[in-house]
Amino acid sequence: MPRSVSNPEELTKQLTQTESGSIRRRALAKSITLVESTREDHQNQAQILLNSILTRTGKAKRIGISGTPGVGKSTFIEAFGLYLLSQGLRVAILAVDPSSPLRGGSILGDKTRMEKLAREANAFIRPSPTSGALGGVAQKTRESMLLCEAAGFDIVLIETVGVGQSEYEVASMVDFFMVLMQPNSGDELQGIKRGIMELADAIIVNKADGDSLKQAERTRQHYQNALHLLHNRDEWEAPALCCSSTENKGVEDIWSMLQCYFEQASSTASLTSKREQQMSDWLDRLINQQLTQMFESHKQVRNALPSLRESVLSGDRTPFDAAKTLISKFRS
Repeated sequence: MPRSVSNPEELTKQLTQTESGSIRRRALAKSITLVESTREDHQNQAQILLNSILTRTGKAKRIGISGTPGVGKSTFIEAFGLYLLSQGLRVAILAVDPSSPLRGGSILGDKTRMEKLAREANAFIRPSPTSGALGGVAQKTRESMLLCEAAGFDIVLIETVGVGQSEYEVASMVDFFMVLMQPNSGDELQGIKRGIMELADAIIVNKADGDSLKQAERTRQHYQNALHLLHNRDEWEAPALCCSSTENKGVEDIWSMLQCYFEQASSTASLTSKREQQMSDWLDRLINQQLTQMFESHKQVRNALPSLRESVLSGDRTPFDAAKTLISKFRS
């Protein structure tokens, strides 16, 4: 890693004080690279950087976007991002790519799938490998989001792979979570998890154009009925909307809907409460993760674990007793 990447003081200055947009974007890319590094010295420098920019975070709108493969997430994000730019807003996209379970690589193809948006001066696209993180969400996405806010971006879009637990992971770090669907024949609700429907702040039926237009409207109505039945929130009832990313239709309506949500959330202080709860939950998770890492790396625990596990599997010892023994060795 170049020396300039690991200089938190210089990166802080370039992120928050520079007048040049190109310098700020380069500093942001370097900062995210520093945060994503697994080297211990880089991690220490990353924490210095993050602590120095915290007072400049929290002003952006954080929006999560999920959907099954083939639903047109990248096409939608490009159309939506270009519209936001036309409104004078600066947009950052954190696109989380699935890492290979064998080689650890990732596709990282979002810049080629969003060619127009990638060329815009007020847009920043950062594809990040998941590195095996739970739910397909990059382990450092939360920190990257803070860096984007410190760099002055008004909107941060987080695209998830849309499989497994990724929806829950993204929903736990954003202000608004939208799920993209496409017009389908037959039972539109078949295979849709109830939990995902409850997480969604809005459902967007994409590809509402051409021969699929009528089917899209029927699909939208099915989802709207389902969302109404599942509604259990005091402030916001999730809507279902149609759009065509290729024809750029419905994008303005989606932005109007988002503005209504943020105005309502701000007036009731629910947005502040939501972010505070998210940070509290994340702190608890980090504590558990770090304690687990310390426990598993303890020499006596590592030496005793195989035999104790065998005793549990053979029925000679209860799991509780084995765990208690390991914790005793850890504390000694």
